[in-house]
Amino acid sequence: MPEPLEPLEEGRSIAATGAGGATDLAMDEAETLEKNPVGPRGTGPDNKPRSLWSDAWHDLRRNPIFIISGLIILFLVVIAIWPSLIASGDPLDCDLSKAQEGSQPGHPFGFNGQGCDVYTRTVYGARASIQVGVLATLGVTLLGAVLGGLAGFFGGAWDGFLSRITDIFFAIPVVLGGLVLLSVVSNNTVWPVIGFMVLLGWPQLSRIARGSVITAKQNDYVQAARALGASNSRMLLRHITPNALAPVIVVATIALGTYIALEATLSFLGVGLKPPTVSWGIDISSASPYVRNAPHMLLWPSGALAITVLAFIMLGDAVRDALDPKLR
Repeated sequence: MPEPLEPLEEGRSIAATGAGGATDLAMDEAETLEKNPVGPRGTGPDNKPRSLWSDAWHDLRRNPIFIISGLIILFLVVIAIWPSLIASGDPLDCDLSKAQEGSQPGHPFGFNGQGCDVYTRTVYGARASIQVGVLATLGVTLLGAVLGGLAGFFGGAWDGFLSRITDIFFAIPVVLGGLVLLSVVSNNTVWPVIGFMVLLGWPQLSRIARGSVITAKQNDYVQAARALGASNSRMLLRHITPNALAPVIVVATIALGTYIALEATLSFLGVGLKPPTVSWGIDISSASPYVRNAPHMLLWPSGALAITVLAFIMLGDAVRDALDPKLR
């Protein structure tokens, strides 16, 4: 028979163990644990492990690069949707008598070669660039992720066929392809430019998605689901896709800034967006012959383009650091 336990001081509890001993836990310590439920890094308030996405969001909120780039992009999106919030003029309202003049009251950026207000055109130019970048990225991501994901999951002849197709597209220089394909298009809208970017941009996302799916489908939980009789659609949608999206999202975020720069390059060369569409590339092209006499015409649209591209690249780098477990 085990010896009876001696009573402890008030505020403490004991519990007998199978070995005949006792576990002594102070009540004040229990209360402290209840009041401070936050666990170590990588766990939530209830000490349960966080998912990759919640852990990434936890890190992003504390990353100054993500905050700064996010605020810049948010500002650009707002003025792209409502440019009249900060620019009351008309970007197509020009006065030749003020051509190439510098800063004046009410016109802080001066005038371009046609007498149009550079500030107003710089603000309104964000709309076309953001629209092309976002829509092209969505199209490239959707097409490339679907084709690459299916190729990585099923493999075989479909994978080999898609690999040869992507090799052909990788052999086409992007700018040269734009000069050839867009030179025969007379449409002044953004859709031909978006279609061209999707046509030549999906192979890169396809390769990323294919490799990510091949890696994900080799994990134990996918093999267990397959052994339990899960269908291909269930494994793709429930088990593989959520765990293969991170590299695709990172590449797509960085590529968005690249597509904005590509649109400006094609517009500068005269095969992208065309007047009367307001675009930073068009304004840079029209200002380049006057860079010595009126540098302000080139400075502001090119500066806006550089800040926009840099913001998306910084955002992509921050997302990559948050979603890559090897960098933790």
